[in-house]
Amino acid sequence: MPYLHRIALTIFLFLLLSEVHAQITSEKEQTDFEKEQQKELDSFSEDADTNYIYPYHYQITGRVYLAKKWTGIDLFNVPGADRLHYRPNSSYNVGVGVTYKGITVNLAYGFGFLGFLNPSKELGVTTYLDLQTHMYGRKWLVDVMAQVYKGFYASPQGTGSTDGSYYLRSDLNVNEFGASVQYVFNNRRFSYRAAFLQNEWQKKSAGTFLLGAEAYYGTVNGDSSIIPIHVHEATADRNIKQFRHYKFGPSIGYAYTLVIKKHFFATGSLSANAAVGNSTTVSRADGEENNFGFIPSAFYRISLGYNSERWAASAIYTSNNISANPGSAIRSVLNASNIRLNLVYRFAAPKGIKKTVNKVKPDK
Repeated sequence: MPYLHRIALTIFLFLLLSEVHAQITSEKEQTDFEKEQQKELDSFSEDADTNYIYPYHYQITGRVYLAKKWTGIDLFNVPGADRLHYRPNSSYNVGVGVTYKGITVNLAYGFGFLGFLNPSKELGVTTYLDLQTHMYGRKWLVDVMAQVYKGFYASPQGTGSTDGSYYLRSDLNVNEFGASVQYVFNNRRFSYRAAFLQNEWQKKSAGTFLLGAEAYYGTVNGDSSIIPIHVHEATADRNIKQFRHYKFGPSIGYAYTLVIKKHFFATGSLSANAAVGNSTTVSRADGEENNFGFIPSAFYRISLGYNSERWAASAIYTSNNISANPGSAIRSVLNASNIRLNLVYRFAAPKGIKKTVNKVKPDK
């Protein structure tokens, strides 16, 4: 119960802060605020169609959120299981953040009172560093990832074990590094920011084609056979201990936002990458098996939510599915995923913040 009190207190303080900022204390401040809004709208209309997108770059977009990141391993064509899932025991985090004039700062932490949302200890211990940066520009979409995970469990429960418990692999580790850059063609009418940052408001439905390039390097390592002996003994005897890959190539995609009654929205984005590179499978039985050729991947994003002049809310899910060794008999795919629930409030920026940010990011 004390945890529920803390959550309630956090929500109350956030609502109180938003209400304080909503009160403009003088007629002069009201006039200055309206002039600043019009200045922003006039400037923004040079880059975008304001009938479709309304900007809030000159206001602070404040948010509280609940988030979870993870990278899983999916193995396909596994004898005895067909498909084998390895998942990390990663935690949920509570965070706060702000966006102002294109600068975003988020801080999050896995508080102890969120234990009821986190996986149980029977799933083992995962140590990890998961850096995922998604930069939603007006014309460019940039994603950078650097992920190091150690410690996984097989899913569903009972897979690979003899007693129905979770099969744990404290030795299993994943390292994945990469970046993606894409051009947003219909950038005057389609806004990624409205769906994923919410410092803009998409008022009419619109879609866009995407074109860009991606590059990745990664490894999956185990001290012993990655395939459990209780899944398939003969395959385990091959002692497959490592998958590694590198690839680079073009990507193409499409994104669309459906707006319902101006306030509610649903955004879906999918891009496919037809990269060329090399994948390697290392086993005791066969040594190194190299396959050079096409290594496909897919990156999809979903955002559902509500936007208005002051308040916004969204549920966001992103997943980058990176195929690691499509030429091998047992195929591996890394899934770098992120889920987030946001509650957003916009308010006028204090003068001190304006002066500080203007030195870093001055107006046009």
